[in-house]
Amino acid sequence: MKMRKLGNSGLHVSELSFGAMTFGGTDGLWGQVGKLGQQEADALVRAALNAGINLFDTANVYAHGRSEEILGQSLRNLGVNRDDVVIATKVASAMGEGPNRQGASRGHIMSEARASLKRLGVDHIDLYQIHAFDPVTPIEETLEALDTLVRAGDVRYIGLSNWAAWQVMKAIGITRARYLAPVTSLQAYYSLVGRDLERELAPLMSSEGVGLMVWSPLAGGYLTGKYSDGNSPAGARQTELDFPPIDRVRGEPLIGALRKVAAKHGTQPAQVAIAWLLAQPVVSTVLIGAKRVEQLRDNLTATGITLDGEDMAVLNKVSALPREYPGWSLGQ
Repeated sequence: MKMRKLGNSGLHVSELSFGAMTFGGTDGLWGQVGKLGQQEADALVRAALNAGINLFDTANVYAHGRSEEILGQSLRNLGVNRDDVVIATKVASAMGEGPNRQGASRGHIMSEARASLKRLGVDHIDLYQIHAFDPVTPIEETLEALDTLVRAGDVRYIGLSNWAAWQVMKAIGITRARYLAPVTSLQAYYSLVGRDLERELAPLMSSEGVGLMVWSPLAGGYLTGKYSDGNSPAGARQTELDFPPIDRVRGEPLIGALRKVAAKHGTQPAQVAIAWLLAQPVVSTVLIGAKRVEQLRDNLTATGITLDGEDMAVLNKVSALPREYPGWSLGQ
């Protein structure tokens, strides 16, 4: 497993990282995402560690805090040295009733940081991320709260997730003007069937030295190919939860191309889709989640696939974004 720098920071993370979103769900949305208990989580975390993964990502809202609890307990159960892993979590989603139990206000951030530390059972969070843009709270307030946590030693690095390019750039400008803890990373959706990030966010991150953590690299399982030809397998992720949204008309030719490239390399479409992401210069790490150890191990093999120029050209062409203004006026 190769290590890569996260943005312009000195923090090194594994090129594949583990997402604990499937931990702890019981019913509703989180039950659809995953219902893994402690024993199943321990097996997955062990497999990830054995493969060389050092970054484990969760969020306070995942299974209403249970994901953080289970992840922290797994690391303790396996006797992991705290300094050998990078623990990332997030804040912003509603964690209770009322306007002050959600968002990116100073009060909510400070309260939830303490709650996450307790659930994880650690004395610091390596990467603390704002899970979504809060249109009500001034960005200055959010960034100053994060800076307070960094100065107190509760948080080492700060990141954003699911923010638009103008929002990220505004945050970067504020941190630089006020000498606050810098924005180290952005966690965002990016896949062969969802390349929208390339329009504005990718150039911004390359220009400003922000690391990219990719979530849902297989588009909720769509890029495995099991949903092609209109199939909706019973119990499968995209069958029960249509997220992220996918243009299946444009996606169908892509699945065909993935299968051809996968056959050439003696692997599966999912692994090729991950390998394509790892070949993108803007990518720092690709988050992979799993419900079974076998599934995780299959996806880990993506690190051993080297796509050649012909492979990349085929995949890039069939997945290309429609041209939009001002790109077409600039010859892009």
